[in-house]
Amino acid sequence: MDISQGPRSVLRHPGYLNFAASRVFSSLSFQSIGIAMGWMIYGQTHSAFALGLVGLCQFLPMAVLTFVVGHVADRFDRRRIGLFCQLIEAMTALVLAIATWQQWLTPSGILAAVTVLGAVVAFERPTMAALLPNIVPASMLQKAVATSTSMMQTALIIGPSLGGLLYGLDPVAPFAVSALLFAVASFNVISIRMQWVPGKREKVTLASVFAGVSFIRSRPVMLGTISLDLFAVLLGGATALLPIFARDILHAGPWGLGLLRAAPAIGALAMSIVLARRPLESNVGRKMLAAVAVFGLATIVFALSTNIALSVAALLVVGASDTVSVVVRSSLVQLLTPDEMRGRVSAVNALFIGTSNQLGEFESGMMAAVLGPVATGIAGGLGTIIVVLLWMRLFPALTKVKTLQG
Repeated sequence: MDISQGPRSVLRHPGYLNFAASRVFSSLSFQSIGIAMGWMIYGQTHSAFALGLVGLCQFLPMAVLTFVVGHVADRFDRRRIGLFCQLIEAMTALVLAIATWQQWLTPSGILAAVTVLGAVVAFERPTMAALLPNIVPASMLQKAVATSTSMMQTALIIGPSLGGLLYGLDPVAPFAVSALLFAVASFNVISIRMQWVPGKREKVTLASVFAGVSFIRSRPVMLGTISLDLFAVLLGGATALLPIFARDILHAGPWGLGLLRAAPAIGALAMSIVLARRPLESNVGRKMLAAVAVFGLATIVFALSTNIALSVAALLVVGASDTVSVVVRSSLVQLLTPDEMRGRVSAVNALFIGTSNQLGEFESGMMAAVLGPVATGIAGGLGTIIVVLLWMRLFPALTKVKTLQG
């Protein structure tokens, strides 16, 4: 394949490199600061419940603000929204650095900071997702999504390690470095050069606020794609049980847990690089359904495995197959949505993703308490495969999607 048609051509597109850099630096910072806050609050409280509150404080703002976020993203310049979000994140990280340095930071202070960051991220992520089609043409969107996904997966691999390393050097360091990286991210987002045309200023009504939900419901392909991912992650969330598998089944210790946690991200990174160089060009809907079925099958293999090498291999496949679904879903959502609706649709999509991740972990934990981790993993994998078969009947339009070229 001619490299001029690969990911480098996307990176050379005006504005795209600034967009990707903004997302990567922001994600690196968020992952790094998340590890530091989790370690710090557990060190102060020695409470698993307090750790659970960290996740809850991240999720609740997104659930509450979703529909406000979408309306804002459709009415104002998305670059400026991204700028304000990342500057607030930088200031929050700086306050955390100062509070840690002066030994003022308490568990309630950490939870307050997590809530602020959760609210800001609720605005930032769907806004940045809706911004991408304003930067690249529809013909390049799949490559742009895949290239951005590969960079984000790299950040997901590096960010937690960076946060842990910096915290080991000095508890202030991850917060100070994150503040700097958030500032770099904000510089990149406002440096994006593009002609932004404001959408029609609709009167704010309940109908306009919830227009994203109505839009998705009226388009079977979009509803089928988003709901397929929702149920697949809800049912196939056995990776939330990795500490149990590492300690009690694989007897691998902390190093094994680290390897297991990294494996899905590494698989996702590899697949996103492949998709950036060789985009899906035919029978996209069927390939997405097949990828989700493979995700379920790999989850079953992981649940049954008692060998660390096989478990890592299964998780690599989990990450790679999930990425196919992510790229197809993200591309379809952007291609099928008019620009004046992208903020609201992206916000609803982000809520679906966040809900599936959070509730998937909760569901897996509750099932594991009753059935045990192995049976939970097998049930989740089988459930995912059953959902694929059901969705083929409930949303036949999915099987007819041929291309992502716009």
